[in-house]
Amino acid sequence: MQYRAWFSAVDGSPGRWPLNEVIYRAPTGALLEVQHDHEALRSRSASAWMKLFDDRYLRTQWPYGSGVWGKKEWVQPHIADENIVSLLEGGTNLFWAERYGKQLGVPDLWIKQCGTSHTGSFKDLGMTVLVSSVKQMIADGKPIRAVACASTGDTSAALAAYGAAAGIPVIVLLPRAKVSAAQLVQPIANGAIVASLDTDFDGCMRVVQRLTEDPTIYLANSMNSLRVEGQKTISIEMVQQFDWEVPDWVLVPGGNLGNVSAIAKGFEQMIELGLVTRRPRLVCCQAKQANPLYLAYQRATAAGRPLALEDFEPVTAGKTLASAIQIGNPVSLPKAIAALSRYDGVVEQADEAELANAAARADRTGMFNCPHTGVALACLEKLVGAGTIRAHERVIVVSTAHGLKFTEFKTRYHQGQLELPAPYANAPVELGHEPQQVVEALHRVLDQRPAP
Repeated sequence: MQYRAWFSAVDGSPGRWPLNEVIYRAPTGALLEVQHDHEALRSRSASAWMKLFDDRYLRTQWPYGSGVWGKKEWVQPHIADENIVSLLEGGTNLFWAERYGKQLGVPDLWIKQCGTSHTGSFKDLGMTVLVSSVKQMIADGKPIRAVACASTGDTSAALAAYGAAAGIPVIVLLPRAKVSAAQLVQPIANGAIVASLDTDFDGCMRVVQRLTEDPTIYLANSMNSLRVEGQKTISIEMVQQFDWEVPDWVLVPGGNLGNVSAIAKGFEQMIELGLVTRRPRLVCCQAKQANPLYLAYQRATAAGRPLALEDFEPVTAGKTLASAIQIGNPVSLPKAIAALSRYDGVVEQADEAELANAAARADRTGMFNCPHTGVALACLEKLVGAGTIRAHERVIVVSTAHGLKFTEFKTRYHQGQLELPAPYANAPVELGHEPQQVVEALHRVLDQRPAP
């Protein structure tokens, strides 16, 4: 069976464009999305798709061991296997947060740990698709000189790694002094051209859109819907890990908002092809310092109507510990609003103390959370406290990056340097060297320490 996919406009305006065309918007200005030939996909039954995906999951047969490329027919069926650039993305742990969930009163709580991928964030899922597509374009004769992105850190790391693996030059634009040291060194180490701009992410985004008006420099930001095709596999994989059962809630941090629409698209494709029969509720979790979608949601709620584009106003994002979602004018806004509307979505926010303490509290139960996951966990705590999320429901929080990429955040929290209440701070115990004195002191500390 020949499976096909193409670009179409999200606003429903006419037009269809091949996936190897250098195009990011329809003539109307609307963002594009990838459409699949579902009639062809239906030639295989839902049970047969589930068996195929299960048979491929984390196996060694190229390229299907990848959590993304194990669903190749649903992602980018036209790419030749030899042009796929994969670093074994996906297949990440769905961690049962048993202790943390019981503390909150939601024992069926799971954390999808996307940060355990090659470059330490969920961005790998989309970047494998985009870079593979570019490699296929180059093989087909497209004169692409480089791939470029604006980034708050994780996108640049993923693009640089996959570009290096493919042998494709990479340009990344980063806001000066607004990414962690670990995030900054990743594209440097992978040989990308790293430009540190005296602006914020939104300013970097304006520059990269101007840069990629040159068709030989390909845009790799999330407004490019090729990335969504990889990111949507988060949804398929989560359901697969639950033996094809759908959770009640999925919470995800939201900055540029591509992840919200990607998660919805993954569930929608499973519904279209009969693998599942219901949708979860989605929660977009924003930092209070960069919360334009939350403010729009509040306006719509106050007016007693669903969230719509006219509710949105861009903001100037303030400084936040959750630097990767410090975005005031997200480019994937229309897709995210459509997704939240279809999935009975909620938008919640967390301030700096809430996100830092939620991350630290969850760390005490065995996790190691980035500040963006802290935003999602803080929003979870608020929604459980309000009774919106109930005790019997199955909840998944998408952890978007590994905590090791944000060690400055954790160090400053535990050293009391964040200028906010830190009830879970855990400073080292300074002791001498005499064995008996050290042993006695440690027993005193253990006796005084609260039960975990």
